[in-house]
Amino acid sequence: MWNTFRLYWKLIGISIRSQMQHRASFLMLTVAYFLSTLVDILGIWVLFDRFKMVQGWTLEEVGLIYGVMHMGFAIAEASARGFDTFSETVKHGDFDRLLLRPIGTLFQVATSEVQWIRMGRFIQGLLVLLWSCQQLGIHFFSLTSGILAFAVVGTASLFYGLMVVQGALSFWTVETLELMNITTFGGLESGQYPMSIYRPSFRMFFTFVVPLACVAYYPVAVALHHEAFPLWAALVFPVTGLVFLYAACQFWHLGVRRYHSTGS
Repeated sequence: MWNTFRLYWKLIGISIRSQMQHRASFLMLTVAYFLSTLVDILGIWVLFDRFKMVQGWTLEEVGLIYGVMHMGFAIAEASARGFDTFSETVKHGDFDRLLLRPIGTLFQVATSEVQWIRMGRFIQGLLVLLWSCQQLGIHFFSLTSGILAFAVVGTASLFYGLMVVQGALSFWTVETLELMNITTFGGLESGQYPMSIYRPSFRMFFTFVVPLACVAYYPVAVALHHEAFPLWAALVFPVTGLVFLYAACQFWHLGVRRYHSTGS
């Protein structure tokens, strides 16, 4: 287990160093990605500048959800790029080579590509989160800060799991991108607002099917007393993201077992 962990970070480091060979290009792409995601927070700011509060939530409180969502999504998007493009691997018959290597296919795909430039979204989400904490008087060493940290981990795990599911669906069909984008990018856009503003059926889907509300909304809502759950529940809700990731990995292994070589 320890050797696998060391190998994972070694391969991630190699991927990052290869991208840093052209540092000016890397920096410009990171800044461009940072600026491109500003549209989301500007849209939220315009909304609250007009209405001041939405369902009892202020801009600063929504900023906590926004920061958690975008930080978690950025971690998953940057580190799970291999699953996002996995359909091409299957389509071209390259997955056969992965099966011949003495290490799991899940590990190989997870370390095949890391796009560090996408951390521009992470920086933007972090800045919004820090601003919201400062406005709400949330101290760095506090229970609320711990809840936010757990929420980021849970959100990253959930989105990573969704990308694993997207990759695993390629064992059955290679036309999965648009279908999964509804859940990933659509979930990101929906999840950056309080779930209480949506219809019950929508909230049920993002609570029990894709537990997006559990990893971001409910921890923040409980910490800010917008939901009546006990405070300890705010630390438990993000665990659903880890459970979802585990289930996604099992779904991947199921796909590998039913895979048939392309024969090419």
